[in-house]
Order: sequence, then structure tokens, then C-alpha cells
Amino acid sequence: MIEGLSHVTFMVSDLGRMTAFLSKIFGAEEIYASGNTTFSISGEKFFLVGGVWVAIMEGDSLSEKTYNHIAFKIPEDYFDAYAERVRLLGVEVRESRNRVDGEGRSLYFYDYDNHLFELHTGTLEQRLGRYREGVNSNRGMQATR
Repeated sequence: MIEGLSHVTFMVSDLGRMTAFLSKIFGAEEIYASGNTTFSISGEKFFLVGGVWVAIMEGDSLSEKTYNHIAFKIPEDYFDAYAERVRLLGVEVRESRNRVDGEGRSLYFYDYDNHLFELHTGTLEQRLGRYREGVNSNRGMQATR
């Protein structure tokens, strides 16, 4: 029986740079650093981000950018503040996809190793509700930010 999400691991070329990325954008709490000791396949660090265990390990960057991503939920009132955190790091921001109005706002951005992250204000229940309304009223997609 699945109990929930255990952790997410990202292979990164620079543990220090990714530590700054996670800390400055997400307010990640570092809870472990392997230092010179290796228990896994390479040097690693563990963080908590909104209660989610995020692991980073030294390794090769992804060779290309894709839409595969991890999304963290944020309150609507904090959207602009998080967008500013991302802007201050100067990382690449990806244009948001077209959205049905009312399903929440999203900010997509890449880390230094081509991993895509999303900050999202909506919930699954909101999205499904808006999709049902769209089907019932034949509403089109509207681009929102």
C-alpha cells in the first residue's frame, strides 16, 4: 500500500549552487550533507521543502529541458513574492501554459541542471471543478499568469 511521496531526488552538477537555489527560492531547510562520506552513489544533501524530502546528488546535468517537473503549492497571496525570488536568482523562467481561468496561477522555472520546477496556487479540486465547468459551458482556454 502506498502511503505517500517519500522523496524526490535531483542529480546536480554543483551541490552548493543547488543548495542556494533551494534555500533562496523555496526556503528549504538543509537537514543532511554527506561531506566526504558517501553512503549512496555520490555526494548528497537532504532538504525539507514544505514537508517534502528533497535530495540532491552530485552528477551530470540533464542533457535537455523538458516539461517533466515538480510543482510546489503556494498561497495565491505569495505568488508575486516567490516570482521575485526566482527573478533575483536569474534562472530561466518558462512561459506558463494556457489555463482555464480559476484553476490557479503557475510560475515555471529551470534550475541550473535543466530540472523544471513549478510554483502553483491551485489545488486538484479547483482544477477539476474548472474543467467540469468548462465542459458544461463550452468555455475556451484563456491564458493567465
